[in-house]
Formats: sequence, C-alpha cells, structure tokens
Amino acid sequence: MRSLSGPRSPRATGLLLTLTTALIGSTVALAPSAQADPAGTGLVLNEVYGGGGNSVATYRNDFVEILNPTSAAIDLGGLSVQYRSATGTTNPSGVVALADVELPGGASYLLQLASSDTTVGAPLPATPDQTDTGVNLSGSTGTVLLVAGTSAYNPGTGDQAGDTGLVDLVGYGASNTFENARADAGPAPAPSNTSSISRTGGADSDDNSTDFTRLSGTAMTPTACGAACTAPPPQPPVELSVAEIQGDGATSPVAGDTVTTTGVVTATYAEGGFRGFYLQTGGTGQTLDGSSDALFVWGSSTVAAMDAGLARGDSVKVTGTVSEFGGLTELTPGSAADIVELAEPLAPVTPALTGWPGTDAAREALEGMLVAPAGDFTVSDNYALNQYGEIGIAQGDEPLYQPTDVAPFGSAEADAVAAHNQAAFVTLDDGASTNFLYSDAGEDTPLPWLTDDPTIRVGEPVTFTRPVVVDYRFGQWRLQPTDQLTAGDTNGVRPATFGDTRTARPADVGGDLQVASFNVLNYFTDLGVDLAGCTFYYDRTEQDPVTVNRGCDARGAAEAEDFERQQAKIVTAINSLGAEVVSLEEIENSAKFGHDRDASLAALVQALNADAGADVWAYVPTPTVRPDASTEDFIRTAFIYKPAAVRAEGESVIRIKDGAEDPFVNARDPLAQVFAPVGATRTDRFMLVVNHLKSKGSAPKDASDPNAEHGQGAWNPRRVEQVRAMTAWVQQLQADRDVAKVYLDGDFNSYTYEDPMLALDEEGYTDLGVRFDAGHTYLFGGLIGSLDHGLANDAALASTTGAAVWNINSVESVALEYSRFNYNATDFYDGSTPYRASDHDPILFGIDTTPAATFEVTVRPEKIKADKTRAKVTVGISQSGVPAEEGTVTVSDGDRLLATATVSEGTARLRLPEFADAGTKELTLSYTDAAGHESTTPLSVVVVVG
Repeated sequence: MRSLSGPRSPRATGLLLTLTTALIGSTVALAPSAQADPAGTGLVLNEVYGGGGNSVATYRNDFVEILNPTSAAIDLGGLSVQYRSATGTTNPSGVVALADVELPGGASYLLQLASSDTTVGAPLPATPDQTDTGVNLSGSTGTVLLVAGTSAYNPGTGDQAGDTGLVDLVGYGASNTFENARADAGPAPAPSNTSSISRTGGADSDDNSTDFTRLSGTAMTPTACGAACTAPPPQPPVELSVAEIQGDGATSPVAGDTVTTTGVVTATYAEGGFRGFYLQTGGTGQTLDGSSDALFVWGSSTVAAMDAGLARGDSVKVTGTVSEFGGLTELTPGSAADIVELAEPLAPVTPALTGWPGTDAAREALEGMLVAPAGDFTVSDNYALNQYGEIGIAQGDEPLYQPTDVAPFGSAEADAVAAHNQAAFVTLDDGASTNFLYSDAGEDTPLPWLTDDPTIRVGEPVTFTRPVVVDYRFGQWRLQPTDQLTAGDTNGVRPATFGDTRTARPADVGGDLQVASFNVLNYFTDLGVDLAGCTFYYDRTEQDPVTVNRGCDARGAAEAEDFERQQAKIVTAINSLGAEVVSLEEIENSAKFGHDRDASLAALVQALNADAGADVWAYVPTPTVRPDASTEDFIRTAFIYKPAAVRAEGESVIRIKDGAEDPFVNARDPLAQVFAPVGATRTDRFMLVVNHLKSKGSAPKDASDPNAEHGQGAWNPRRVEQVRAMTAWVQQLQADRDVAKVYLDGDFNSYTYEDPMLALDEEGYTDLGVRFDAGHTYLFGGLIGSLDHGLANDAALASTTGAAVWNINSVESVALEYSRFNYNATDFYDGSTPYRASDHDPILFGIDTTPAATFEVTVRPEKIKADKTRAKVTVGISQSGVPAEEGTVTVSDGDRLLATATVSEGTARLRLPEFADAGTKELTLSYTDAAGHESTTPLSVVVVVG
C-alpha cells in the first residue's frame, strides 16, 4: 500500500468512538477521541454546507471544502469524503473518492455534492474542483468524514488491518458522532439552508463545538483549488508477479500503483455484473506457499477484451492500477490495449486441492486462486438462493448450528460452536451479482442452481464436480464458478451437485397415539384485499399482490388464490403427519376481525376433511371463559384432533392475562386441553398445553430494559417470566382436572439451551427433542436450531415412545413458498407437496397407552323420566359373559360426576340426578376393578318425559 507518511500525507487521528453494538438505537451520544492538531500539519474539513437546493437555499448544491493548512503539497489520491446520517451507527450513506491530485500548501479543495432542487439557490461562487451529485447532505444535522481509503469507514470500530483510518471528522447539529478532545465537547453548530459551518482559522483542537462557527448567506466562503491542483507525476508501470501484487497481508502493498503482470485466465465474467476475469500465475496451484498467485482484473476494458475473444486458458500480460475494492485485490487496465495475449502460452494452472481454510489469513493466501475443494461439504443456508443465487455451505458433514441450541449462552461449548461456524462457512455463488428478486431482468431470468435442482435443502451433502475460484466480495468469502452460472448450465460451469434428503413422511416415533406441533405461517382467512389500508408484496408482474406487507391487521395471503395455495400446502403437510392431535400456532384469531373466534380454525378443519375424504378431524372450540379480544394478538394457538382416536375431555382452558403487568401481555395466551385416548384406561388421559411465547424481534429501545437483548434474542427475560407463569398455571390445572400426565408444546421462540428452556427443565419438564435426538425445527442466519419443542413431565415421559422433527419447511428454499408464487420465470410452487408449507418444521412425539379392559354394560331401565328425581339405574358389568369382580362404577357427563356406586357380583345400583330435558344423553361410564385397573366406555341413557 502507498506510504502515507511525510509531508505529502494526510494526518491520522486517533480512534473514533461512537455508539457500540449494545447501544444501537440509544439516545446516548458518545463521541470520538481524536488527537488535536492545532499546529495544522494535516488535511482538515474546513467548511460544510448541506442546504443546497432546499427551500430559500443560498446555494444550489451542497458542498464540502477541504483545507491543506501546511506549507507542503498533499496528495488527495486514495482519500474519500464520506457522509453518515446524524443517527447512523454503521456504514455511511455516501462515499466520494477524491481525485488523484496534489493540493498545494494553504490551498482548499472544493467538492460539490447533490442538490435538492436545481432551480433553487445560486451556483457556487467558485468552480468546484470535483462534483458528485450522488451524495446528499442533511442541511442541519449529520456527520462528514475524511477517510484514508475508499472503503466504507465505520466510526467506533477502530482502524482496520491495513487501513490508516480517519483523517478528519465533523459531526454537526444533533449528530451522535463528533470529535471530543474534552469531556464537555459536542458537535458543531447546526447549519441551515442559508448557512454553513466553517472551521475558524483552520483551527483543529478536536472539539467540533468550538472549532466551527456558522456562516450565513454570502459570508459563506466555498473556495476551490482550480488550476493550482495538479496531478502527481505519472510513474512508469513496474513489472511484478501476481504474488508480489497480492503481498502477504489483507491488502496489496502496491495499491494505487500502476503495474504490469502476466498470468493465465482462469475465470471470465463478461456478464452478470462482475465485469472482469481472474488471472493466475502460470504453473501454480500444485503446491501452496502461503501467498496468493491470483487476482481479479476489472473494468470496461476487460469486458471489451472478453467480447473480443479473451477466454479461460488464455495467457496474457496486463498493465493496470492496483486497488482494493471491498477487500478484493483488483487490477484495472486503462484500455483494452493494456491486455495483451502472450505469443508463448504459460504453463497451465492446476486447481489447488484443498479444504476450506478456517482463518481469514489462510483464505487470503488463496484469494482469486482456482481450487478443487476437498473433504465433505454440507448445505447450511439457502435463504438468498432465490435472490442472489447464493448457497451457504459448511466444511463437514453437518450444517451449522445456533450456538445456544447446543449449549447455554456464554459457555465455552457455545463459544466453540460459534468459532466453528466462522471457520467452516463459505458462500457458493453463481458468478454474478444479479438480484433475481427485485430487478425486472432478474425476475424474468430462470434462477441458477434452483431451477436445475429444486431441492438444495439445508443439510444436503455437496459434491464438487468442477473447480471454483476463491473470491471475496460483499463482505463474504465465496466460491465462484469459472463463469456466470445459468439455468441449464448453458456454458458447462456448474461446479457442484447436491444429495436429496427429503422424506415423504416423518420418522416413526412409535406409540399408539401421535401428537404434533405445527406453526401454520399466519394462516388468515381474512384476506388483505378485503381490508382497508393493506399494502402488499407483489409478484414479478408488479400488479398481482401475493401477501400482506403492512398497513392493516391481516398477516397472510393477499387474495383468495394466494390463500388457496397457502392452504393446499398446509393441508397436505398436516394430513401427511400421521398425528392424531396437532397443536397449531399462527392461525388467525378471527374474533379480532369481528367473526366467531374459531372461524379460521373451522375453515382449516373443513379443508383437512375435504382432502382426507371424510370427517376425520375436529377442532377444540374456544371455551366459555375466554379473554377479551382486545387483549389478544391477531394470531392464536389452537388444537385439532381425530375423534376416532382421542376424545377432548371437557372444555379447553385459556390462561387469561391479569392486567398490564402480566408476563403474557405481549405474547399469545397458553391454551390447555385434556385428551383421553379412545379405548385406553383413564390413567392414559393427558393434558396438552400449546404455547407461542414472545418472539425474538422488536427489541426494546432502552438498553437498560431487563427484557432487551441478552445474547439470546430480544425479550429473553420476558420469555423466562412467561415460562414460570405458564407452569404455575398448569400445576393448578392438573389439580382441577385430576390429570397426572402433562405435555407442553408449541413455538417457544427459544433455542434448546436458552434460558426459557432451561427454566422448563428446572420446572420438571423434559425436552423430548433432546431426549430422543429429534432434530431441528428452524433456520436463521444460516444456522439451524429448534424454536419449536415438545416437553413432558415425568408422568408423561414414562409413556412417551419417541420424537422426531419432520424437516419439510425450514430447510427448504423460500422460493417454494406460496408467498413467492410467480416471483421468478421458473414456477417453483407445487401445492401437492408439503415442502415449504411454513417456515417452522413440525415436531411429532408418540405416546403408549394401555388398552382398557373390554366389558359389557347393561342398563335398567333403558329409559328414565326427565322429571324423575334421582332415578334409580342398575348397571350390569360383565367380561365375556362373566360378571365383573368387585370394584367401583362412576358415570360422568364430561367433567361433571353424576353418580358413583360399588360393584357387587357384576351389578351396581346408582341414582342419577334429575335431567332438565328429554333425549339421549351421551355419558361416560368408568369401571375400576379391585386391583385398581381402570377402563371407560360410552354410555347412552334415554330420558323421556311423563
């Protein structure tokens, strides 16, 4: 890299300190600590005006003036002016690379920027030295930086490797970033549409509040260098090897210099946005020496050369300027004439046989080189597959895990998982920067990768079949094919294939009864087009809405056709689960739309039965005691079940919030139901409680809030509070309903070893996913884990036979979802399959039951009078014609006990209560023998009048 020492170099200030990650969004303004330079030995930002073209503006354009207060010329080449909003904490919103000119001592350089309205205000009184209308400053509050280098500079992160960092900075108005040499320092005063801020006499005490004053109207002094600024004398190109250009560090030691080198073209990207080719020293690749022998040759001249016939395998000599672009070393020829094919071909390049390096330093040694990846690789992320044609892959035979799905936050084991993730991950790209999701040309182009292989699921093994190039761009290390990949692999560069890990059914979990939890991805029968205020996500025609964006209370499909696509996948998935009871999350709370609370739930059951061809499903209705709709979310939890296999015993129960301080005030209320397996003993009854705890998003703005980010997503302490409140409520329900076995399931929005799940362990519940190694239910940020869980208390655990996650959703590409219908020229939607019915995977567990003893029941008389007080009924109990042993008989109507009597020689005599009306009463008779074995059977009693 060009030296920046000596009188021709800009001054380097100290570290700039700004908002840390933990304080993002806070109103606390922290400021940089810089080294004061009152002697004026380096460049300074001298005047800033951001009102250009605004109402009543003095001048038409924004401007920034840079002053050289020294007596010696300073080269501006390699510097940039960057702008960030007053509340910004990360990358600047605008970067202007300064021209490679020498600014004489005592002179000023005038940079003209954008205009809000070119008809308002006067032209700048001095002809600008440089113009860039792409950067628009705030007229009253913001941050302007003078930076060594052209990469985005983030104040507060400190100097990056190889980057001399910040030259000068001024934060003005209400900016959260400003120079602070003193404890009472602050930003410069706020300018306006008719005033600028100007450094007083070039003073630089590193206190923006005192170094700058406001100049109004024509008192503003934008001053240009003009003809006094001259380009530095050109230097003849130096002949260097590619390895010498790359150097041993993160950046080139000759960045900014013009050089000549030779090599073999290994990859070409004339189309797709890369606009360049990779050049590698001939004969390299068989051995690796810790330094890269390849680099990227970029620019319009390269495209012209490729259009003229330059191809992979050609040997060329290239003259150009070395630069670092976003971390990638580049060589930019001035014209196509600077790319010359050699008369004598160089020795061919051999793809380096290597695994994926675990450190940035080792990866730098491979930057730009042709490699043949060795060892196992696994798909770990496919979220950007339908937008940028990218696939996240990991070295090894597994995808990457959320650290807190493996071990508690902050533990050495969790930290080791995070370190492994950093070391193992790399992006397998498509050799292009095309946006297939939000550009007309991209939407109308069949997707690479996915069109030819519509699975590409997380967890699938990757087999490399062709060499790739190690590339770095957009902040990630990447493996690029040797040309832009196209659907159909029209140029034969597709470098990898993928194994298929789909299954048509979930794994066998055993048991006589299966229970599942399923998040149905905002299943809303109230559609966006029917509600005022809805805005939408549209398909590629930009005319047909597909899903609701914002502006209204609906969260699901936009129109009936979209809802039908959504429902088809959900129905296929649930009917393929093989479960008899299913807990649901994210189904519409229809009461919020003025309907019966169960309207959407009933619609789903109707669709399930229509698909099954019979009425095999029923839903648990909303109980009589229910929360006020105003206290509920627009999504809710629910139960559906198969009456042939299980009976819903009594009403369900919703935990109702207790005021504004209730832990569930910002989450869905838990829902409980007692189920009795048909044909099983009474001891096989179990309570199922479905949960949907507060999500990990929408973090509180105040970092002092105990429910802010705690390394486990937002609201983590609140989820712990919800778990404690829920389990206390369940304990009371157990006593009220006289049930020993309890299962909890649903979307807990907590990974397996996060605090809420650890709290459930403390409360005596076992995570069935862990106990039976069930698998993962969710994917976020290229990391798998489980937010959805099934848990059992000790009594229920003894009857649990297994658990499994059916990976039909989280690991599939979002391109298959109903919400992406007609987003690309290729139609990926298939309603006959369950794949990508939701973004969460269902979890399933099995329960063993004890068959009830079969016995015959006779009731005398067969009819009783409705107005008869305590009618006498004789019940005969026999097994295979033999009178039953002594025991006890009870008759119940749901949870209500009607009568009980002792069995003697196969007979029990009971008195039933008075019935208010006539008709057939469907009751339940339970018989417990002398040994305590229990069994039940339906009992019909006909009540007549008169």
